[in-house]
Amino acid sequence: MKKFVRLLLIFALMFTISACGNNSTQETSDGQASETNQSAQFEGKTMNVVATSDEYAELFDAFTKETGAKVEFLSMSSGEVLSRVKAEGGKPMADLWFGGGLDSFMQAKADGLLEQYTAKGSEEVAPEYKDPEGYWYSKGLTVVGFIANNDVLAQKNLTAPASWDDLIKPEYKGEIIMSSPAISGTNYAAVKGLLDMYGDEGWAYLEKLNENIPFYGKRGRDPQEKTVAGEFAVGIIPVDKTAFDAAEENNLTVVYPENGIPWVPEGIAIFKGSENTDIAKAFLDFMFTPEAMEMIARLDGKDGAQMVVPDIKGYDLGLPKDKLIKQDLSTFGSQRTEILDKWNALTSNKETK
Repeated sequence: MKKFVRLLLIFALMFTISACGNNSTQETSDGQASETNQSAQFEGKTMNVVATSDEYAELFDAFTKETGAKVEFLSMSSGEVLSRVKAEGGKPMADLWFGGGLDSFMQAKADGLLEQYTAKGSEEVAPEYKDPEGYWYSKGLTVVGFIANNDVLAQKNLTAPASWDDLIKPEYKGEIIMSSPAISGTNYAAVKGLLDMYGDEGWAYLEKLNENIPFYGKRGRDPQEKTVAGEFAVGIIPVDKTAFDAAEENNLTVVYPENGIPWVPEGIAIFKGSENTDIAKAFLDFMFTPEAMEMIARLDGKDGAQMVVPDIKGYDLGLPKDKLIKQDLSTFGSQRTEILDKWNALTSNKETK
């Protein structure tokens, strides 16, 4: 009898252990299923993104891996985005607007084209780099400088310009390329920064600069590409790692203008009334994680001090931070129409092509 009882106890113990193991396995399976559901919460859905370039594919691939959402891109400059959405009566052209000068985002907010959202992690962003009501955020800063083709300079017996004052010298007539500030957020930042820097003499300076520019590019990257191709001696460009890479590969020189460097935060926002607002909101939450911010810093080629979240480091591109122009960001959007109207009148004798 005692032997029989002992056998019963042994079987009971084995059953208990087995049950515990099954429960543990079930909990693990449930946990894994939960994680799988979490990573595939947008499986089968697609987020449409309008961006200034496709250099952030790695970032969006990481978002897809985490959420299951596919991402499709449309490449367009910030000025073109704003013009198109307004022309279509505010109809959203995508779910997410990624990159471009902050002036267009500020104007889009004023026009009621953006969705309000307080992104997780955005509390780490400095106040000047986000809309206080959550309509737009900045992912990093773009600075403006020059790229000079050393071969073309040698052929023309010219030296690389060191400052904005150099660009208005007679010897550079016809040798400078710049994108239209109505299309390129970077070049709007250049115009606005120069107006801030030169003060009352700002428009007189721009008039002289216009005399040395034969036409204005339709895309933000035109000045760099056309200078690399040898079509121009000097391009006014967003200075990032791609500029330094192009300079190294093609015998060019990247210049931070010594008398002042214009800059602008790169915007990101959700289009109001888009089909996949929930995915766009999830992307903003994802974007402000340290891992995503570090990826942006690397992909963007930004110097660490140019990132909008503290302690996020990018490439060290030798930016002389003391040369950044003192700019009032609050007027970037509010003065945009007035500045562009005056700019169009000033440059009416020049084509955009």
